[in-house]
Amino acid sequence: MDETLPDLGDLEREVMQLVWAKGPVTAEAVREELARRLKESTVRTVLRRLEEKGYVTHTVDGRTYVYEAMEPRSRVAAKAVQRIVDWFCNGSVEEVLVGMVDTAMLDRKRLRMLTDRITQTKSGKK
Repeated sequence: MDETLPDLGDLEREVMQLVWAKGPVTAEAVREELARRLKESTVRTVLRRLEEKGYVTHTVDGRTYVYEAMEPRSRVAAKAVQRIVDWFCNGSVEEVLVGMVDTAMLDRKRLRMLTDRITQTKSGKK
C-alpha cells in the first residue's frame, strides 16, 4: 500500500465506507446506498477519483465497472493514524496512547482487550 495515500473528502469517505462494507460494488449499488441522492455519473466520478488516489480498483463485468477496495479498512486506518502520530507526536505511539488514557478514551478494560487482541494477532490466532 502507498504510504502517502491522499486524504479523502467527506463524500469520498462515505463511498469508501460502502465499498468496504459491501465488497465489490458497482457505481449504481453505491448510489442506491448513499444517504444523499446523487446522479450515477457523480458516483462514478467519485469512484474514479478514489481509484486515482489508490483506494479502489476495478474490474469490468460486461460493460459495468465493479469496484473494490485496494486495502482493508483497518490497514488504511492504521496508515492514517500513523500520519497523525508522526505529525503531532513526532512518531511516538506511546505519547498518543498515554494521551488517550489521560483523556479517558481508553480505560483499563479496553487496554486489556487491546492487549489480548494484539497477542492473538501476533500469535496468528484471530
